Amino acid sequence: METAIIDYGMGNLLSVQRAFEKCGSDAIIIDNPLKLRETEHIVLPGVGAFPDAMENLNKNGWIEELNHAVRKKEIPLLGICLGMQLLAEKGYEVRECNGLGYIEGEIVRFIPSEMKERIPHVGWNNIEKNLEIPLLDGIPDNTNFYFVHSYYFKALREENIAAVTPYCGEFPSIVVKDNIVGTQFHPEKSQKAGFKVIKNFLRM
Repeated sequence: METAIIDYGMGNLLSVQRAFEKCGSDAIIIDNPLKLRETEHIVLPGVGAFPDAMENLNKNGWIEELNHAVRKKEIPLLGICLGMQLLAEKGYEVRECNGLGYIEGEIVRFIPSEMKERIPHVGWNNIEKNLEIPLLDGIPDNTNFYFVHSYYFKALREENIAAVTPYCGEFPSIVVKDNIVGTQFHPEKSQKAGFKVIKNFLRM
């Protein structure tokens, strides 16, 4: 199995699967954590609230297998939207809740700037690259991607912020640490540029 898309009850799974298939991957939606042992790439999608997502991952036995696959076997992991936020140490959506802890930082709600931006942040916006990483190969600075979110990843270390997006000041739109990457935007909904991100991930 080339790509395992985790079904923990919180993701827009079919659109993610179709996008990966169009990018040439054998992408399978899995609901059994043990199948993570058979894959080359892992995708953690997500739509919904942070604590609900962590509860589902915990009660369905995903955490131990994810830790083994990602930390011990170093299988590439892509977190998308809420899936990216779950990579953090802690989130504050609805209530304080521990995350997976793969990348240092916490998930906090947007505070509008003097521009009085609308929350949630919905629609197309550009990214500004902080780092040159394999996920961004061939993607020009200021490329637009599609976002839908009210919370953002407040990363502790600059070295984990691969790109930022100017909204409510600015926020990290791509985070990275070793074999782990996360996009706050939806690559599966971001047309040509999003598919390029997926193809780059599949080469990791």
